[in-house]
Amino acid sequence: MKNAIIFYNSKHGTTKKYAEEIGVYLAQKGIGSKTLSISEYSDSELVGADYLFLGCWTSGLFFFLQHPEKIWKDFAVKLPKPLQTKVALFTTYKMLTGSMFNSMRRELKIGIESSSTELKSREGLLSQTDKLVIDKFVG
Repeated sequence: MKNAIIFYNSKHGTTKKYAEEIGVYLAQKGIGSKTLSISEYSDSELVGADYLFLGCWTSGLFFFLQHPEKIWKDFAVKLPKPLQTKVALFTTYKMLTGSMFNSMRRELKIGIESSSTELKSREGLLSQTDKLVIDKFVG
C-alpha cells in the first residue's frame, strides 16, 4: 500500500481542515495517510512515505508578496534535502495565492520540476478539481 504524509501550518483552522480533507480523499483511494501539524514534524515521519503534501496559509499583501509565515519557513529548513518523495504543495487564502507556491518552493529549495502539483482552497474544502489534481499526482 502507498503512504502519504501531510504536514500543514494553520492559523485559524482552514488549512488544517484542508489538510484533513486531502487525507480523507487519499484514504478513499486506498492510500494510507497521516495528517500532522508542522509542529509535530520529525524525520521519522518521512520513512515509508511515497507522497508528501506540504501546506500553509497564505500570508502577505492581498495581491502580491505572498509568502509562508516564519514558522513554516523554519519547518522547511528542517526537511532533508533533497526530498526523496513526490511533493505536492497546498495553501489556503483569502483573496489570491499570487506568488505563494513560488515562495514555498524557494523556502524548500526545490524547483517546479520537483513540485508542480499545487492545491489551493479559500474555505478549506476539497473541490472536484482538487481531486483530479490529486488523482494525477498519485496516479
